[in-house]
Amino acid sequence: MNTKLYIDIAPEQWPIIYRPEYNVRFLGLEKLHPFDAGKWGNIYKYLSSCGLISDETLSVPNEATNEDLLTVHTKKYLKSLKCSFNVALIAEVLPLCLVPNCLVQRGYLRPMRFQTGGSVLAGKLALERGWAINIGGGFHHCCGSKGGGFCVYADITLLIHFVFNHHPRSVQNVMIVDLDAHQGNGYQRDFKDNPNVYIIDVYNKGIYPFDKRAKEYITRKVELTHFTEDEEYLSKVAKNITEALAEFCPQLMVYNAGTDILKGDALGCLSVSPQGIIERDELVFREARSRNIPIVMLTSGGYLKKTAKIIATSIKNLHDSGLITGPQLRY
Repeated sequence: MNTKLYIDIAPEQWPIIYRPEYNVRFLGLEKLHPFDAGKWGNIYKYLSSCGLISDETLSVPNEATNEDLLTVHTKKYLKSLKCSFNVALIAEVLPLCLVPNCLVQRGYLRPMRFQTGGSVLAGKLALERGWAINIGGGFHHCCGSKGGGFCVYADITLLIHFVFNHHPRSVQNVMIVDLDAHQGNGYQRDFKDNPNVYIIDVYNKGIYPFDKRAKEYITRKVELTHFTEDEEYLSKVAKNITEALAEFCPQLMVYNAGTDILKGDALGCLSVSPQGIIERDELVFREARSRNIPIVMLTSGGYLKKTAKIIATSIKNLHDSGLITGPQLRY
């Protein structure tokens, strides 16, 4: 399959992926949504202001085309997105029902297709550089035939299929480490009974999506309760990742690094501190990097304005800890 998603980057570029088109600007309707529609741009601003990356060293993805999306999505599902009502249900912004679909495509779906393209590119760059971070993506509630929970494209499934299709000799096994507060039911349905995809999912069992069928496809399920704090959370994450890597040998790790675990996030309902998120990300990267397992990080959920700075601080910490490296900026 011909695709423009697998692009080459220059030696001076970092495998940190973003473009301004990630951000949703939609006649003010984005303000009706709990998600910070400018979160991705704010992460980039923080990373740029601390001198970690610049426009010159950033990796810029292409938009996923309909042909790319058909790798995992059904024609029926993609056709359904041409109806604004269906998109409104997925995005959980009901006024979208009244908006012409051409505007919905441009204002909401196109940013999501760029983020999806970024996730696919991250898979390629992680295999080449050892790590990659998409400042976006992580739409873990969407499967090939159905969207939901703000997730309109199955970027995690698509990323993994692209890796399997384009790197069949070097990648046979992939591990998904999903640490978003919500169960990742979308890709779980896509990879049911697939022995080459190992799924660890650590989530709050008392919140959306309550998908019992998808739970059956989780290899290592860790269910949390409301208001779980740092000590218990980090202990369970560390224990289960270590045990998982003792029983499965992946050639790629896909890390869904949702920050809706943060204390005060009304949708995640957990009580992890900003420092706990930073320690969590370092823990996951250290486990992968110490074993020479390429790792992709996706930012996924996180519904408070302050999460953008926390994510950027965490990425900066990964660099300061020597877990991610790249070209140095010259001033």
